[in-house]
Parts: sequence; structure tokens; C-alpha cells
Amino acid sequence: MKLIYTHENRLLVELAKSRLEVAGIAVKLKNEFAQGASGELAPGQVWPELWLERDRDYERARQLLQDAEAEQTSWPCPECGEENGAAFDFCWQCGKARPAVSHSREG
Repeated sequence: MKLIYTHENRLLVELAKSRLEVAGIAVKLKNEFAQGASGELAPGQVWPELWLERDRDYERARQLLQDAEAEQTSWPCPECGEENGAAFDFCWQCGKARPAVSHSREG
């Protein structure tokens, strides 16, 4: 098993879990109820953790989570340079469509 994602916000971990499961990647949620121990343990030790059941799924899972994060960030318009919020599919300034998310592989 390999750790793929952790965050102090359990909702974000649950969203990552759902995204990976929909893609057919088996995951296990750990520290699901550990926040009750905060104060006794270091804060990072009680964050919910998402673990891959198969190590071979790591690269695909990492790419899926990176793509999801990219969808939630603001983007600059390639036409006029205006910064647009993540919720916009078109530039509010000039109307140009949001560029597609790049699926490049890091190696």
C-alpha cells in the first residue's frame, strides 16, 4: 500500500477518494476518526490519509488528483491575460474558452 493523499480537511480527502474510486482505483481511508486524538498527537498525525491498495496505480492516481486540482485553480486567459476564477469556462473579459488541462507525464 502507498500513501497518495492526506489533508487536514476530511471532505477534501473524501472527494479524492471518490474521484479515484470512480476511476476504478482501489483505495483505503486511514485515520478517518483520528482527529479526536488531536492535542495528544502532532496535528499531521491525525489527518485523514488515502492509501492505494495497489502500488501500480500510483502514477495514474497521482495524475487524476493533479488534474482535479488544476480544475479548481484560477487560470489566465491565453488571449487577453485576464485572471479567471476556477468556476469560469470562458474568460469574463474577452470570452475566450478556457484552455484544456495538459496531461503531460513527469518522468
